[in-house]
Amino acid sequence: MNIQNAYNQWSDIYDTDSNLTRDLDARITRELITEQHFDSILELGCGTGKNTVFLAQIGGWVHAMDFSQGMIQKAKQKVKAKNVRFEMADLTGRWPCDDSVHDLISCNLVLEHIKDLSHIFTEAARTLRLNGKFLINELHPFKQYTGSKARFESGIATIEVDAFVHHVSDFTKTASANGLDLVKFNEYWHEEDAGKLPRLVSFVFEKRIH
Repeated sequence: MNIQNAYNQWSDIYDTDSNLTRDLDARITRELITEQHFDSILELGCGTGKNTVFLAQIGGWVHAMDFSQGMIQKAKQKVKAKNVRFEMADLTGRWPCDDSVHDLISCNLVLEHIKDLSHIFTEAARTLRLNGKFLINELHPFKQYTGSKARFESGIATIEVDAFVHHVSDFTKTASANGLDLVKFNEYWHEEDAGKLPRLVSFVFEKRIH
């Protein structure tokens, strides 16, 4: 199904659906950057605001973007913090952000739906401040190799959302080509994943002088 239409349809049940990947991402995001503070945070693909609530607590200002109107509406109902601004935006175009304004960009379970990683990293490098961080949590490519992708139940049908496979090296090489250095990498399993492939892959990149 078309990605935007799928997430508009999914938005009504996204928060209440059983979703181990969503839950693991929320936990890992908090573990990675808890007890830190950022002046300006850009959240790519904020969805229903599952991480926006936390980002608003550690950020002076949060610019939360998504291209699904349904998801944005749910996020606005959930997140009432005055330091958050929601905006509809297509990440495959130029982001509605000035140069060098954010010291954290958070991108969670989004890039499997983006074909061209190079544009994402180019825009991240443009909008990050020097020494700014780019946090990415994604469905692990090992899971994708087995055919796993975002899906949800709609009536009696299972809706699969269009996805693209990106290898670990695709992330690291594209980041390096855009002046972003890898400073942290890890793989994560949910408690119910014992003996299985890792569920999430996580990167933290930093914009440095080259």
